[in-house]
Amino acid sequence: MSGPAQKGLAIVTLSREGAQLAAALARALGPAEVFVHASAVESDPAGPAESFRTFDSIAALTGELFDRVGGLVYVVPTGVAVRAIAPHVRDKRADPAVVVVDAGGRWAISLLSGHEGGANDLALRAANALGAEPVVSTTTEALKTLIVGVGCRRGTAAGRIVQAVRAALAAAGAGLEQVRLLASVDLKADEPGLLEAAEMLGLPLRLVPADEIRSTCRGDFAESATAMEKLNLPAAAEPSALLAGRRTRLLLPRQIVDGVTVAVAREDCMWSD
Repeated sequence: MSGPAQKGLAIVTLSREGAQLAAALARALGPAEVFVHASAVESDPAGPAESFRTFDSIAALTGELFDRVGGLVYVVPTGVAVRAIAPHVRDKRADPAVVVVDAGGRWAISLLSGHEGGANDLALRAANALGAEPVVSTTTEALKTLIVGVGCRRGTAAGRIVQAVRAALAAAGAGLEQVRLLASVDLKADEPGLLEAAEMLGLPLRLVPADEIRSTCRGDFAESATAMEKLNLPAAAEPSALLAGRRTRLLLPRQIVDGVTVAVAREDCMWSD
């Protein structure tokens, strides 16, 4: 299956503010072409992005990029992105992954080719890079209701994290197929064992901003002396699990398994009986 990693990534924006986000995304997501509308560059000739190309028509640019890249991130209003891609959409197995990010960096929306084309994963990676909220509406993902929060020491092996996650799910009476996300604090973004564990488990990794954990009501989770000492956070596993989703509640409070802290939260569907 082709995807952003195989065919390349393009980031497109219309505004100076969007260009700043585009530059941040290009740094975080790997090699990417950045395209900034000429009007944004004219208002700031020095240029808000490190390296970019200008364009005059988003429709024409989309036509040029649609079959050439595996991933398209638009930092534009959603309606603009929809109108730009509409003439080119053909098949979910061939279309590129398309993600829309608002100019405020608050949302990363999986718009097209969510599961097959990798847009769900691309939206999550963009959200992690910006501290934004990923928006994924794929039915198969929406039916998964569990989030496993993980806290671990620097250098923890992936195998230990995998075993801890499986043990926590067993203790909660749940299975891996019910898990939508693995979650941790963004301070662990470069933790090799955690990244490898997510890949081994086949789960997306959601990184929760540390500042969001610090500002959350602490009565929602038990505080951890280790997390405070190592990360300057009141806790890691429980708040990560709770904050990575919406309408969450703890299904399994934090457990320490072979030095790895894990907690399981459940997202409650507002329409469930």
